[in-house]
This record gives sequence, structure tokens and C-alpha cells, in this order.
Amino acid sequence: MARRPLPRILSNGTASIARSREFARSAADSATDVLHPLITITRGLRRLAAAGRRRWADTPKDRRGPLLFLVASVVLVVALIPYGPLLAAICLMAAAAWTGRERTTPAPTGPDEAQTQRLQSLYEALVPYFSVPEDPAPLFAHGGEWDKALTSYEFDDTGRVSHLVVRYPAYFTDGEAESRARIEQLLHAKSGRGREYLFEWDEEGNQLTVNVLPPLPTDIAAQRFVTAPGETVLGFTDPTGVQRTLPVADGDEQRDVPPVVWRTGPRSTEPHLLVVGEPGSGTTTLLRSIALQALCHGDVVIVEGSGIGDYACLTGRDGVLAIECGLAGALASLEWAAHETERRLISANRARQAGHAVPDDTKRPLWILLDRPSVLGHLAAADGRKDPQSLLQVPLRHGRAANVTVVVADQFDSLEALSDPVRQHTRARVVLGATTLDQVEDILGVPPHTTPTSDVPPGRGYARLGTGPVHRLQVPATPDPYDDATSESHRQAVVELLPARSTPAGVGTGTEPDADADADTVPTEPDATPEPVPAEG
Repeated sequence: MARRPLPRILSNGTASIARSREFARSAADSATDVLHPLITITRGLRRLAAAGRRRWADTPKDRRGPLLFLVASVVLVVALIPYGPLLAAICLMAAAAWTGRERTTPAPTGPDEAQTQRLQSLYEALVPYFSVPEDPAPLFAHGGEWDKALTSYEFDDTGRVSHLVVRYPAYFTDGEAESRARIEQLLHAKSGRGREYLFEWDEEGNQLTVNVLPPLPTDIAAQRFVTAPGETVLGFTDPTGVQRTLPVADGDEQRDVPPVVWRTGPRSTEPHLLVVGEPGSGTTTLLRSIALQALCHGDVVIVEGSGIGDYACLTGRDGVLAIECGLAGALASLEWAAHETERRLISANRARQAGHAVPDDTKRPLWILLDRPSVLGHLAAADGRKDPQSLLQVPLRHGRAANVTVVVADQFDSLEALSDPVRQHTRARVVLGATTLDQVEDILGVPPHTTPTSDVPPGRGYARLGTGPVHRLQVPATPDPYDDATSESHRQAVVELLPARSTPAGVGTGTEPDADADADTVPTEPDATPEPVPAEG
């Protein structure tokens, strides 16, 4: 049976109904605007009538007669006065308009009782530090006015201070680190623990600004960052710490975040990096992130002292010259790296003396990554062999000229096992994990301007490049893709960054090595290991 077409009123009635509703809504809005004075006066008359009824109900019965007589007298007088009824009507309409206006509750202009008590407590706690008996008009005094010293303040949803500006007297020793540390520790304790505070001292204006820093983003996964050759993204920091942002992919969206960029190469002032942290703080994650970025433009040699296979995903990849977990392999790889550094220096020197360009085989960056070298040092001492760190002296001292970069990562309990060349030549430093101010100062040389917290996510810490400022740091999520505890999104992000797999020596063409092969059993390609050239006398 053929279907009959719908009537026209049903086929296009939806659009007509929508247009009719829109027209009716516009007409209602226009009528409301036009009749707004009448609506206001009507609302006012209703409120005045309600107020009159309440007044009549509250009046005792013995006083209602005199009240009626008084109202009648007023009405009679108004009626007898020339233009009295007109003036009375005008006054009544004005009173109704004033009473019927839309009233909004004014926003509070000052702190409430709980906030005032908290500010007074902060003020009283600062009195012993910001006052002296010789001051004739002290800014801080017991029982004094806190609003003269605490000039600006803000509170979060929990009622704790999130922003505070403190004026202090000019005789306070704000140029001494110990004096500033006492004030910062006190404000940290009184304002609420468990948060990171940024302290900004204005020594010229005698003001201290305290701000609660938001947590750094932990959802940024490893990816191809928009950087130039020789630039490595260590992580991300606060917007006020750096003058540059990088576009990063966050799922299907893209946003700009401020990075901590470490520059290496012949013109770098901090050519080598030292990473220190506690177990599980993210030191291996940072080295894995650096390795994936370095493989875009250079070659990598990895020495893993822990021997648990955290770099197995890089086995047999293009640009990965060696991944060593044993003592013998580590010594052989580091000895080759020292000879390679000497060869590059000699080759570049000969080319410059002859007036030629530097050979291309000396321009390709070479990265030496050592994870937990202290473990190999203990094994070497027990076996009566030399410490692998002793082979880093040449790459550390001459690596910048030879385009060789050394990255060392270890834990706090093994710092005494680091050799003097490693401590002296790794001027770029990173501290990860839950640390104290003293630990951060021991590694970075200066204390941070923020207060470390006891509960931090993996990859969270501080970074300082040479003599620059201390930055808060969050390492991009770069987990081991072979780890079962890794999320699928982060696993896929790392897998997409892995270079193509090359064929190791001794394996026939067209056969790829097993993905789960042991890292220290993968040989290095013959062409990737040049013969060492002895140094000229």
C-alpha cells in the first residue's frame, strides 16, 4: 500500500511552532521592559499594603481608635489643601516605586569572624620576629591591629589563606637566609600544611607576598615536543618561572604549557645533568624521556646499574648503541665512550688545523645515560676492578667540545658514592620525590622559593640549570611500556616514540629480535663502534 503524504501543517509545523515561540518570547520581553515601571509600582503598593496590615495587626485594640482618628484627620487635611490629592498620589507612587525596587544583597567587604581570627593569629605569631623593644611605634605588637601589617589577603573554599601580603619593618634582616627561612616556616605552619607556598620577598618595599601554588599537571604524556636540535624538555613548571610555552597534546585537545628546557651541545653552559631522587620518585622515567628525545638527533649508550630492565623497550632500536646492565659490559661501553670522545676531539682538531670543516661523524650528538652507577661501583670494588665512574672523566671534561652529553641518575642514599668529576661537571641538577629543604639545597646549591610537601606524585621535584633559578618540575609521563601497571594511553604514547627496530649483529636480515630479550645480551652494531684513536702526545 502506498504511503500517503503527511498534511502540510504536520510536515513543516515544527519550524512554524518554533518561530511562534520565539516571537512570543520576544514580545513578552518587550512588554516586560515597557511595563517595568508599572510592575515595580504594583509590587511596591503590595508591599506597602502588607506592611500596613502587619502594623494594624501589631497595634493593640485599645489604640486602634486613636489611630483611625489620626489617619482620618490626615486624609481630611490632604483633601482640603489645594492640589493635596495630587501631591498625595505622587508621594504614594514614589514610595511604592522605592519599596518595590529589586533589592540585591551586598557582597561582604571584609573577612568574616573565622577569617578575622585566622588573620589575627597570623599577626600574633609574627610579632616576636618583626618587633624589637626599641621601636617607638611598632608595626607588630601584641594586641595590635593586624590590618595595618596584613594589607592583602584571600581565602580558599576551605577557609585557609591562599594569598597574603605582609608588611614588615625596615630593620628586619630580610637579606639573611636564616631569617627568611624562619618566617617562611612559620607562615607555612600557620596557613596550613600539605600545600606548596611561593614566598616573594620585596626587600626594597619591605613586603612579603605569599601565594599558594596550584599543583603541576601530571597528565602530560611523552610526545614529540616542538624543540630545536640540542634542546631537551625535562618537564613542565609554573607559568611565572619561564618565558616560553610549548604546545602539548592532551587527548584530543591541545594546550600551551611552560617547559623547563635544557640546552646541550658545544655552546651549552651546562652540558651534563645529575638527577637525584628516592626510589619510585621518577628518576628512571626522566632518563627514559631524555633518551626518547635524544634519539631524534643522536645516539644513546645506556648503562643501567639496577639491572631490572627498565630500558628493555629501547633494545635493538635505531640509535641505541648499547644497553648494559652488567659490570663487564658497562666498563666496555664507558671505555669506548671515553675513546670516542678523544677521537672526536682529535678529528675536529686536525680538521681545524687543516682549514677544513669539522667531520660529520663528530657532529652527531652522543648521549651517555647512567642509571644507578653507584651499584656498579660497589660491584667493581667487591670484584677488585675499577669504578665505572672513573671512565667518565674524559666525557665529562671534554664532552661539550666533542658533542657528548652525560646524564647520571642516582638516589640520595648513594650520593657519597658519586665521584668528584661527576659532582663537579654536572651543573644541571634535578631533584625528584618528597624531599626536605636541606636535601634540595645540598643538590641544587640554593633552597627553593617554595615549600616541599610530603606527598608528591612520581616525577615531581625541582630543577636548576647552572646558576639559574630553581624551578618546580613535573616530568612527562614516560613509563616502561612493558610494565603491566602502565595505563594504555601512556603505553601507546611511549610506543609511538620508539625508533624503528634495527637488526643486531649476528642475526639474519629480516628477523627482528624478541621484544622481551634481555637488555645486556643485545650486541652493538659493528659499524656503530669505531676504532678508538689514541691521543696525540
